Amino acid sequence: MLMQKSKILTYLFVAMSLVSFANAATISGTIYDLSLKKINNVRVEIDTTPKQLFIAQNGTYSFNVPYGAYTIKAQLMQKNATIASVREYITIKQDGSYNLDLILFPDIEEGIEDIDINLHENFIETKNNMVLTTVIFLTLPLILAVIFYLTKNKKRVQVEIKKSEDFEDRDLNRIISIIKQESGRTTQKEIRKQIPLSEAKISLMLAELEHKGIIEKIKKGRGNIIILKER
Repeated sequence: MLMQKSKILTYLFVAMSLVSFANAATISGTIYDLSLKKINNVRVEIDTTPKQLFIAQNGTYSFNVPYGAYTIKAQLMQKNATIASVREYITIKQDGSYNLDLILFPDIEEGIEDIDINLHENFIETKNNMVLTTVIFLTLPLILAVIFYLTKNKKRVQVEIKKSEDFEDRDLNRIISIIKQESGRTTQKEIRKQIPLSEAKISLMLAELEHKGIIEKIKKGRGNIIILKER
């Protein structure tokens, strides 16, 4: 009798699993480092139930998932230590194939964030420490000046976008040519290296190309990755 009940429960579990994956989609993509080169042997994990794990041997990964919101975590390991990682989020609402490329960042950035948090906590605990207080007062004007500059520069760029006429096709085609030379992907910093124009004008030209649907900008860290769309 117990054996029969056990079999029934097993069948029910399998049936529920099949139902949950009946409405499913495929998430796949390519894994890059900061220089936009493919990375092999990356550990990619998605928090489905149960979790799925994929070792990207050729720089690509793929998961079959049901509808839902998921977190995809990729780690490059070396001697049991994580040397680069990334965490991305995606929501699946319908069947189909979803492309989500992953760009791994060195874990030193996470270490810097942890240091900043620890410094802040130590400052709260030792608020009477004159050294830390002096550092805060010395850096505060600089921080305020940077915020003021960025705010003013952002408004100026917005005004220039509204008032500027279409750029010459020659300049726009030059940017497209640079992206093509980099296999369809490059950074805004690299484009500026090859075109001796101001950062504001490069930004306006990229905004024009993005508006026309020719490129796509992806914000990563402090810069932008420029991707040439298929035409």
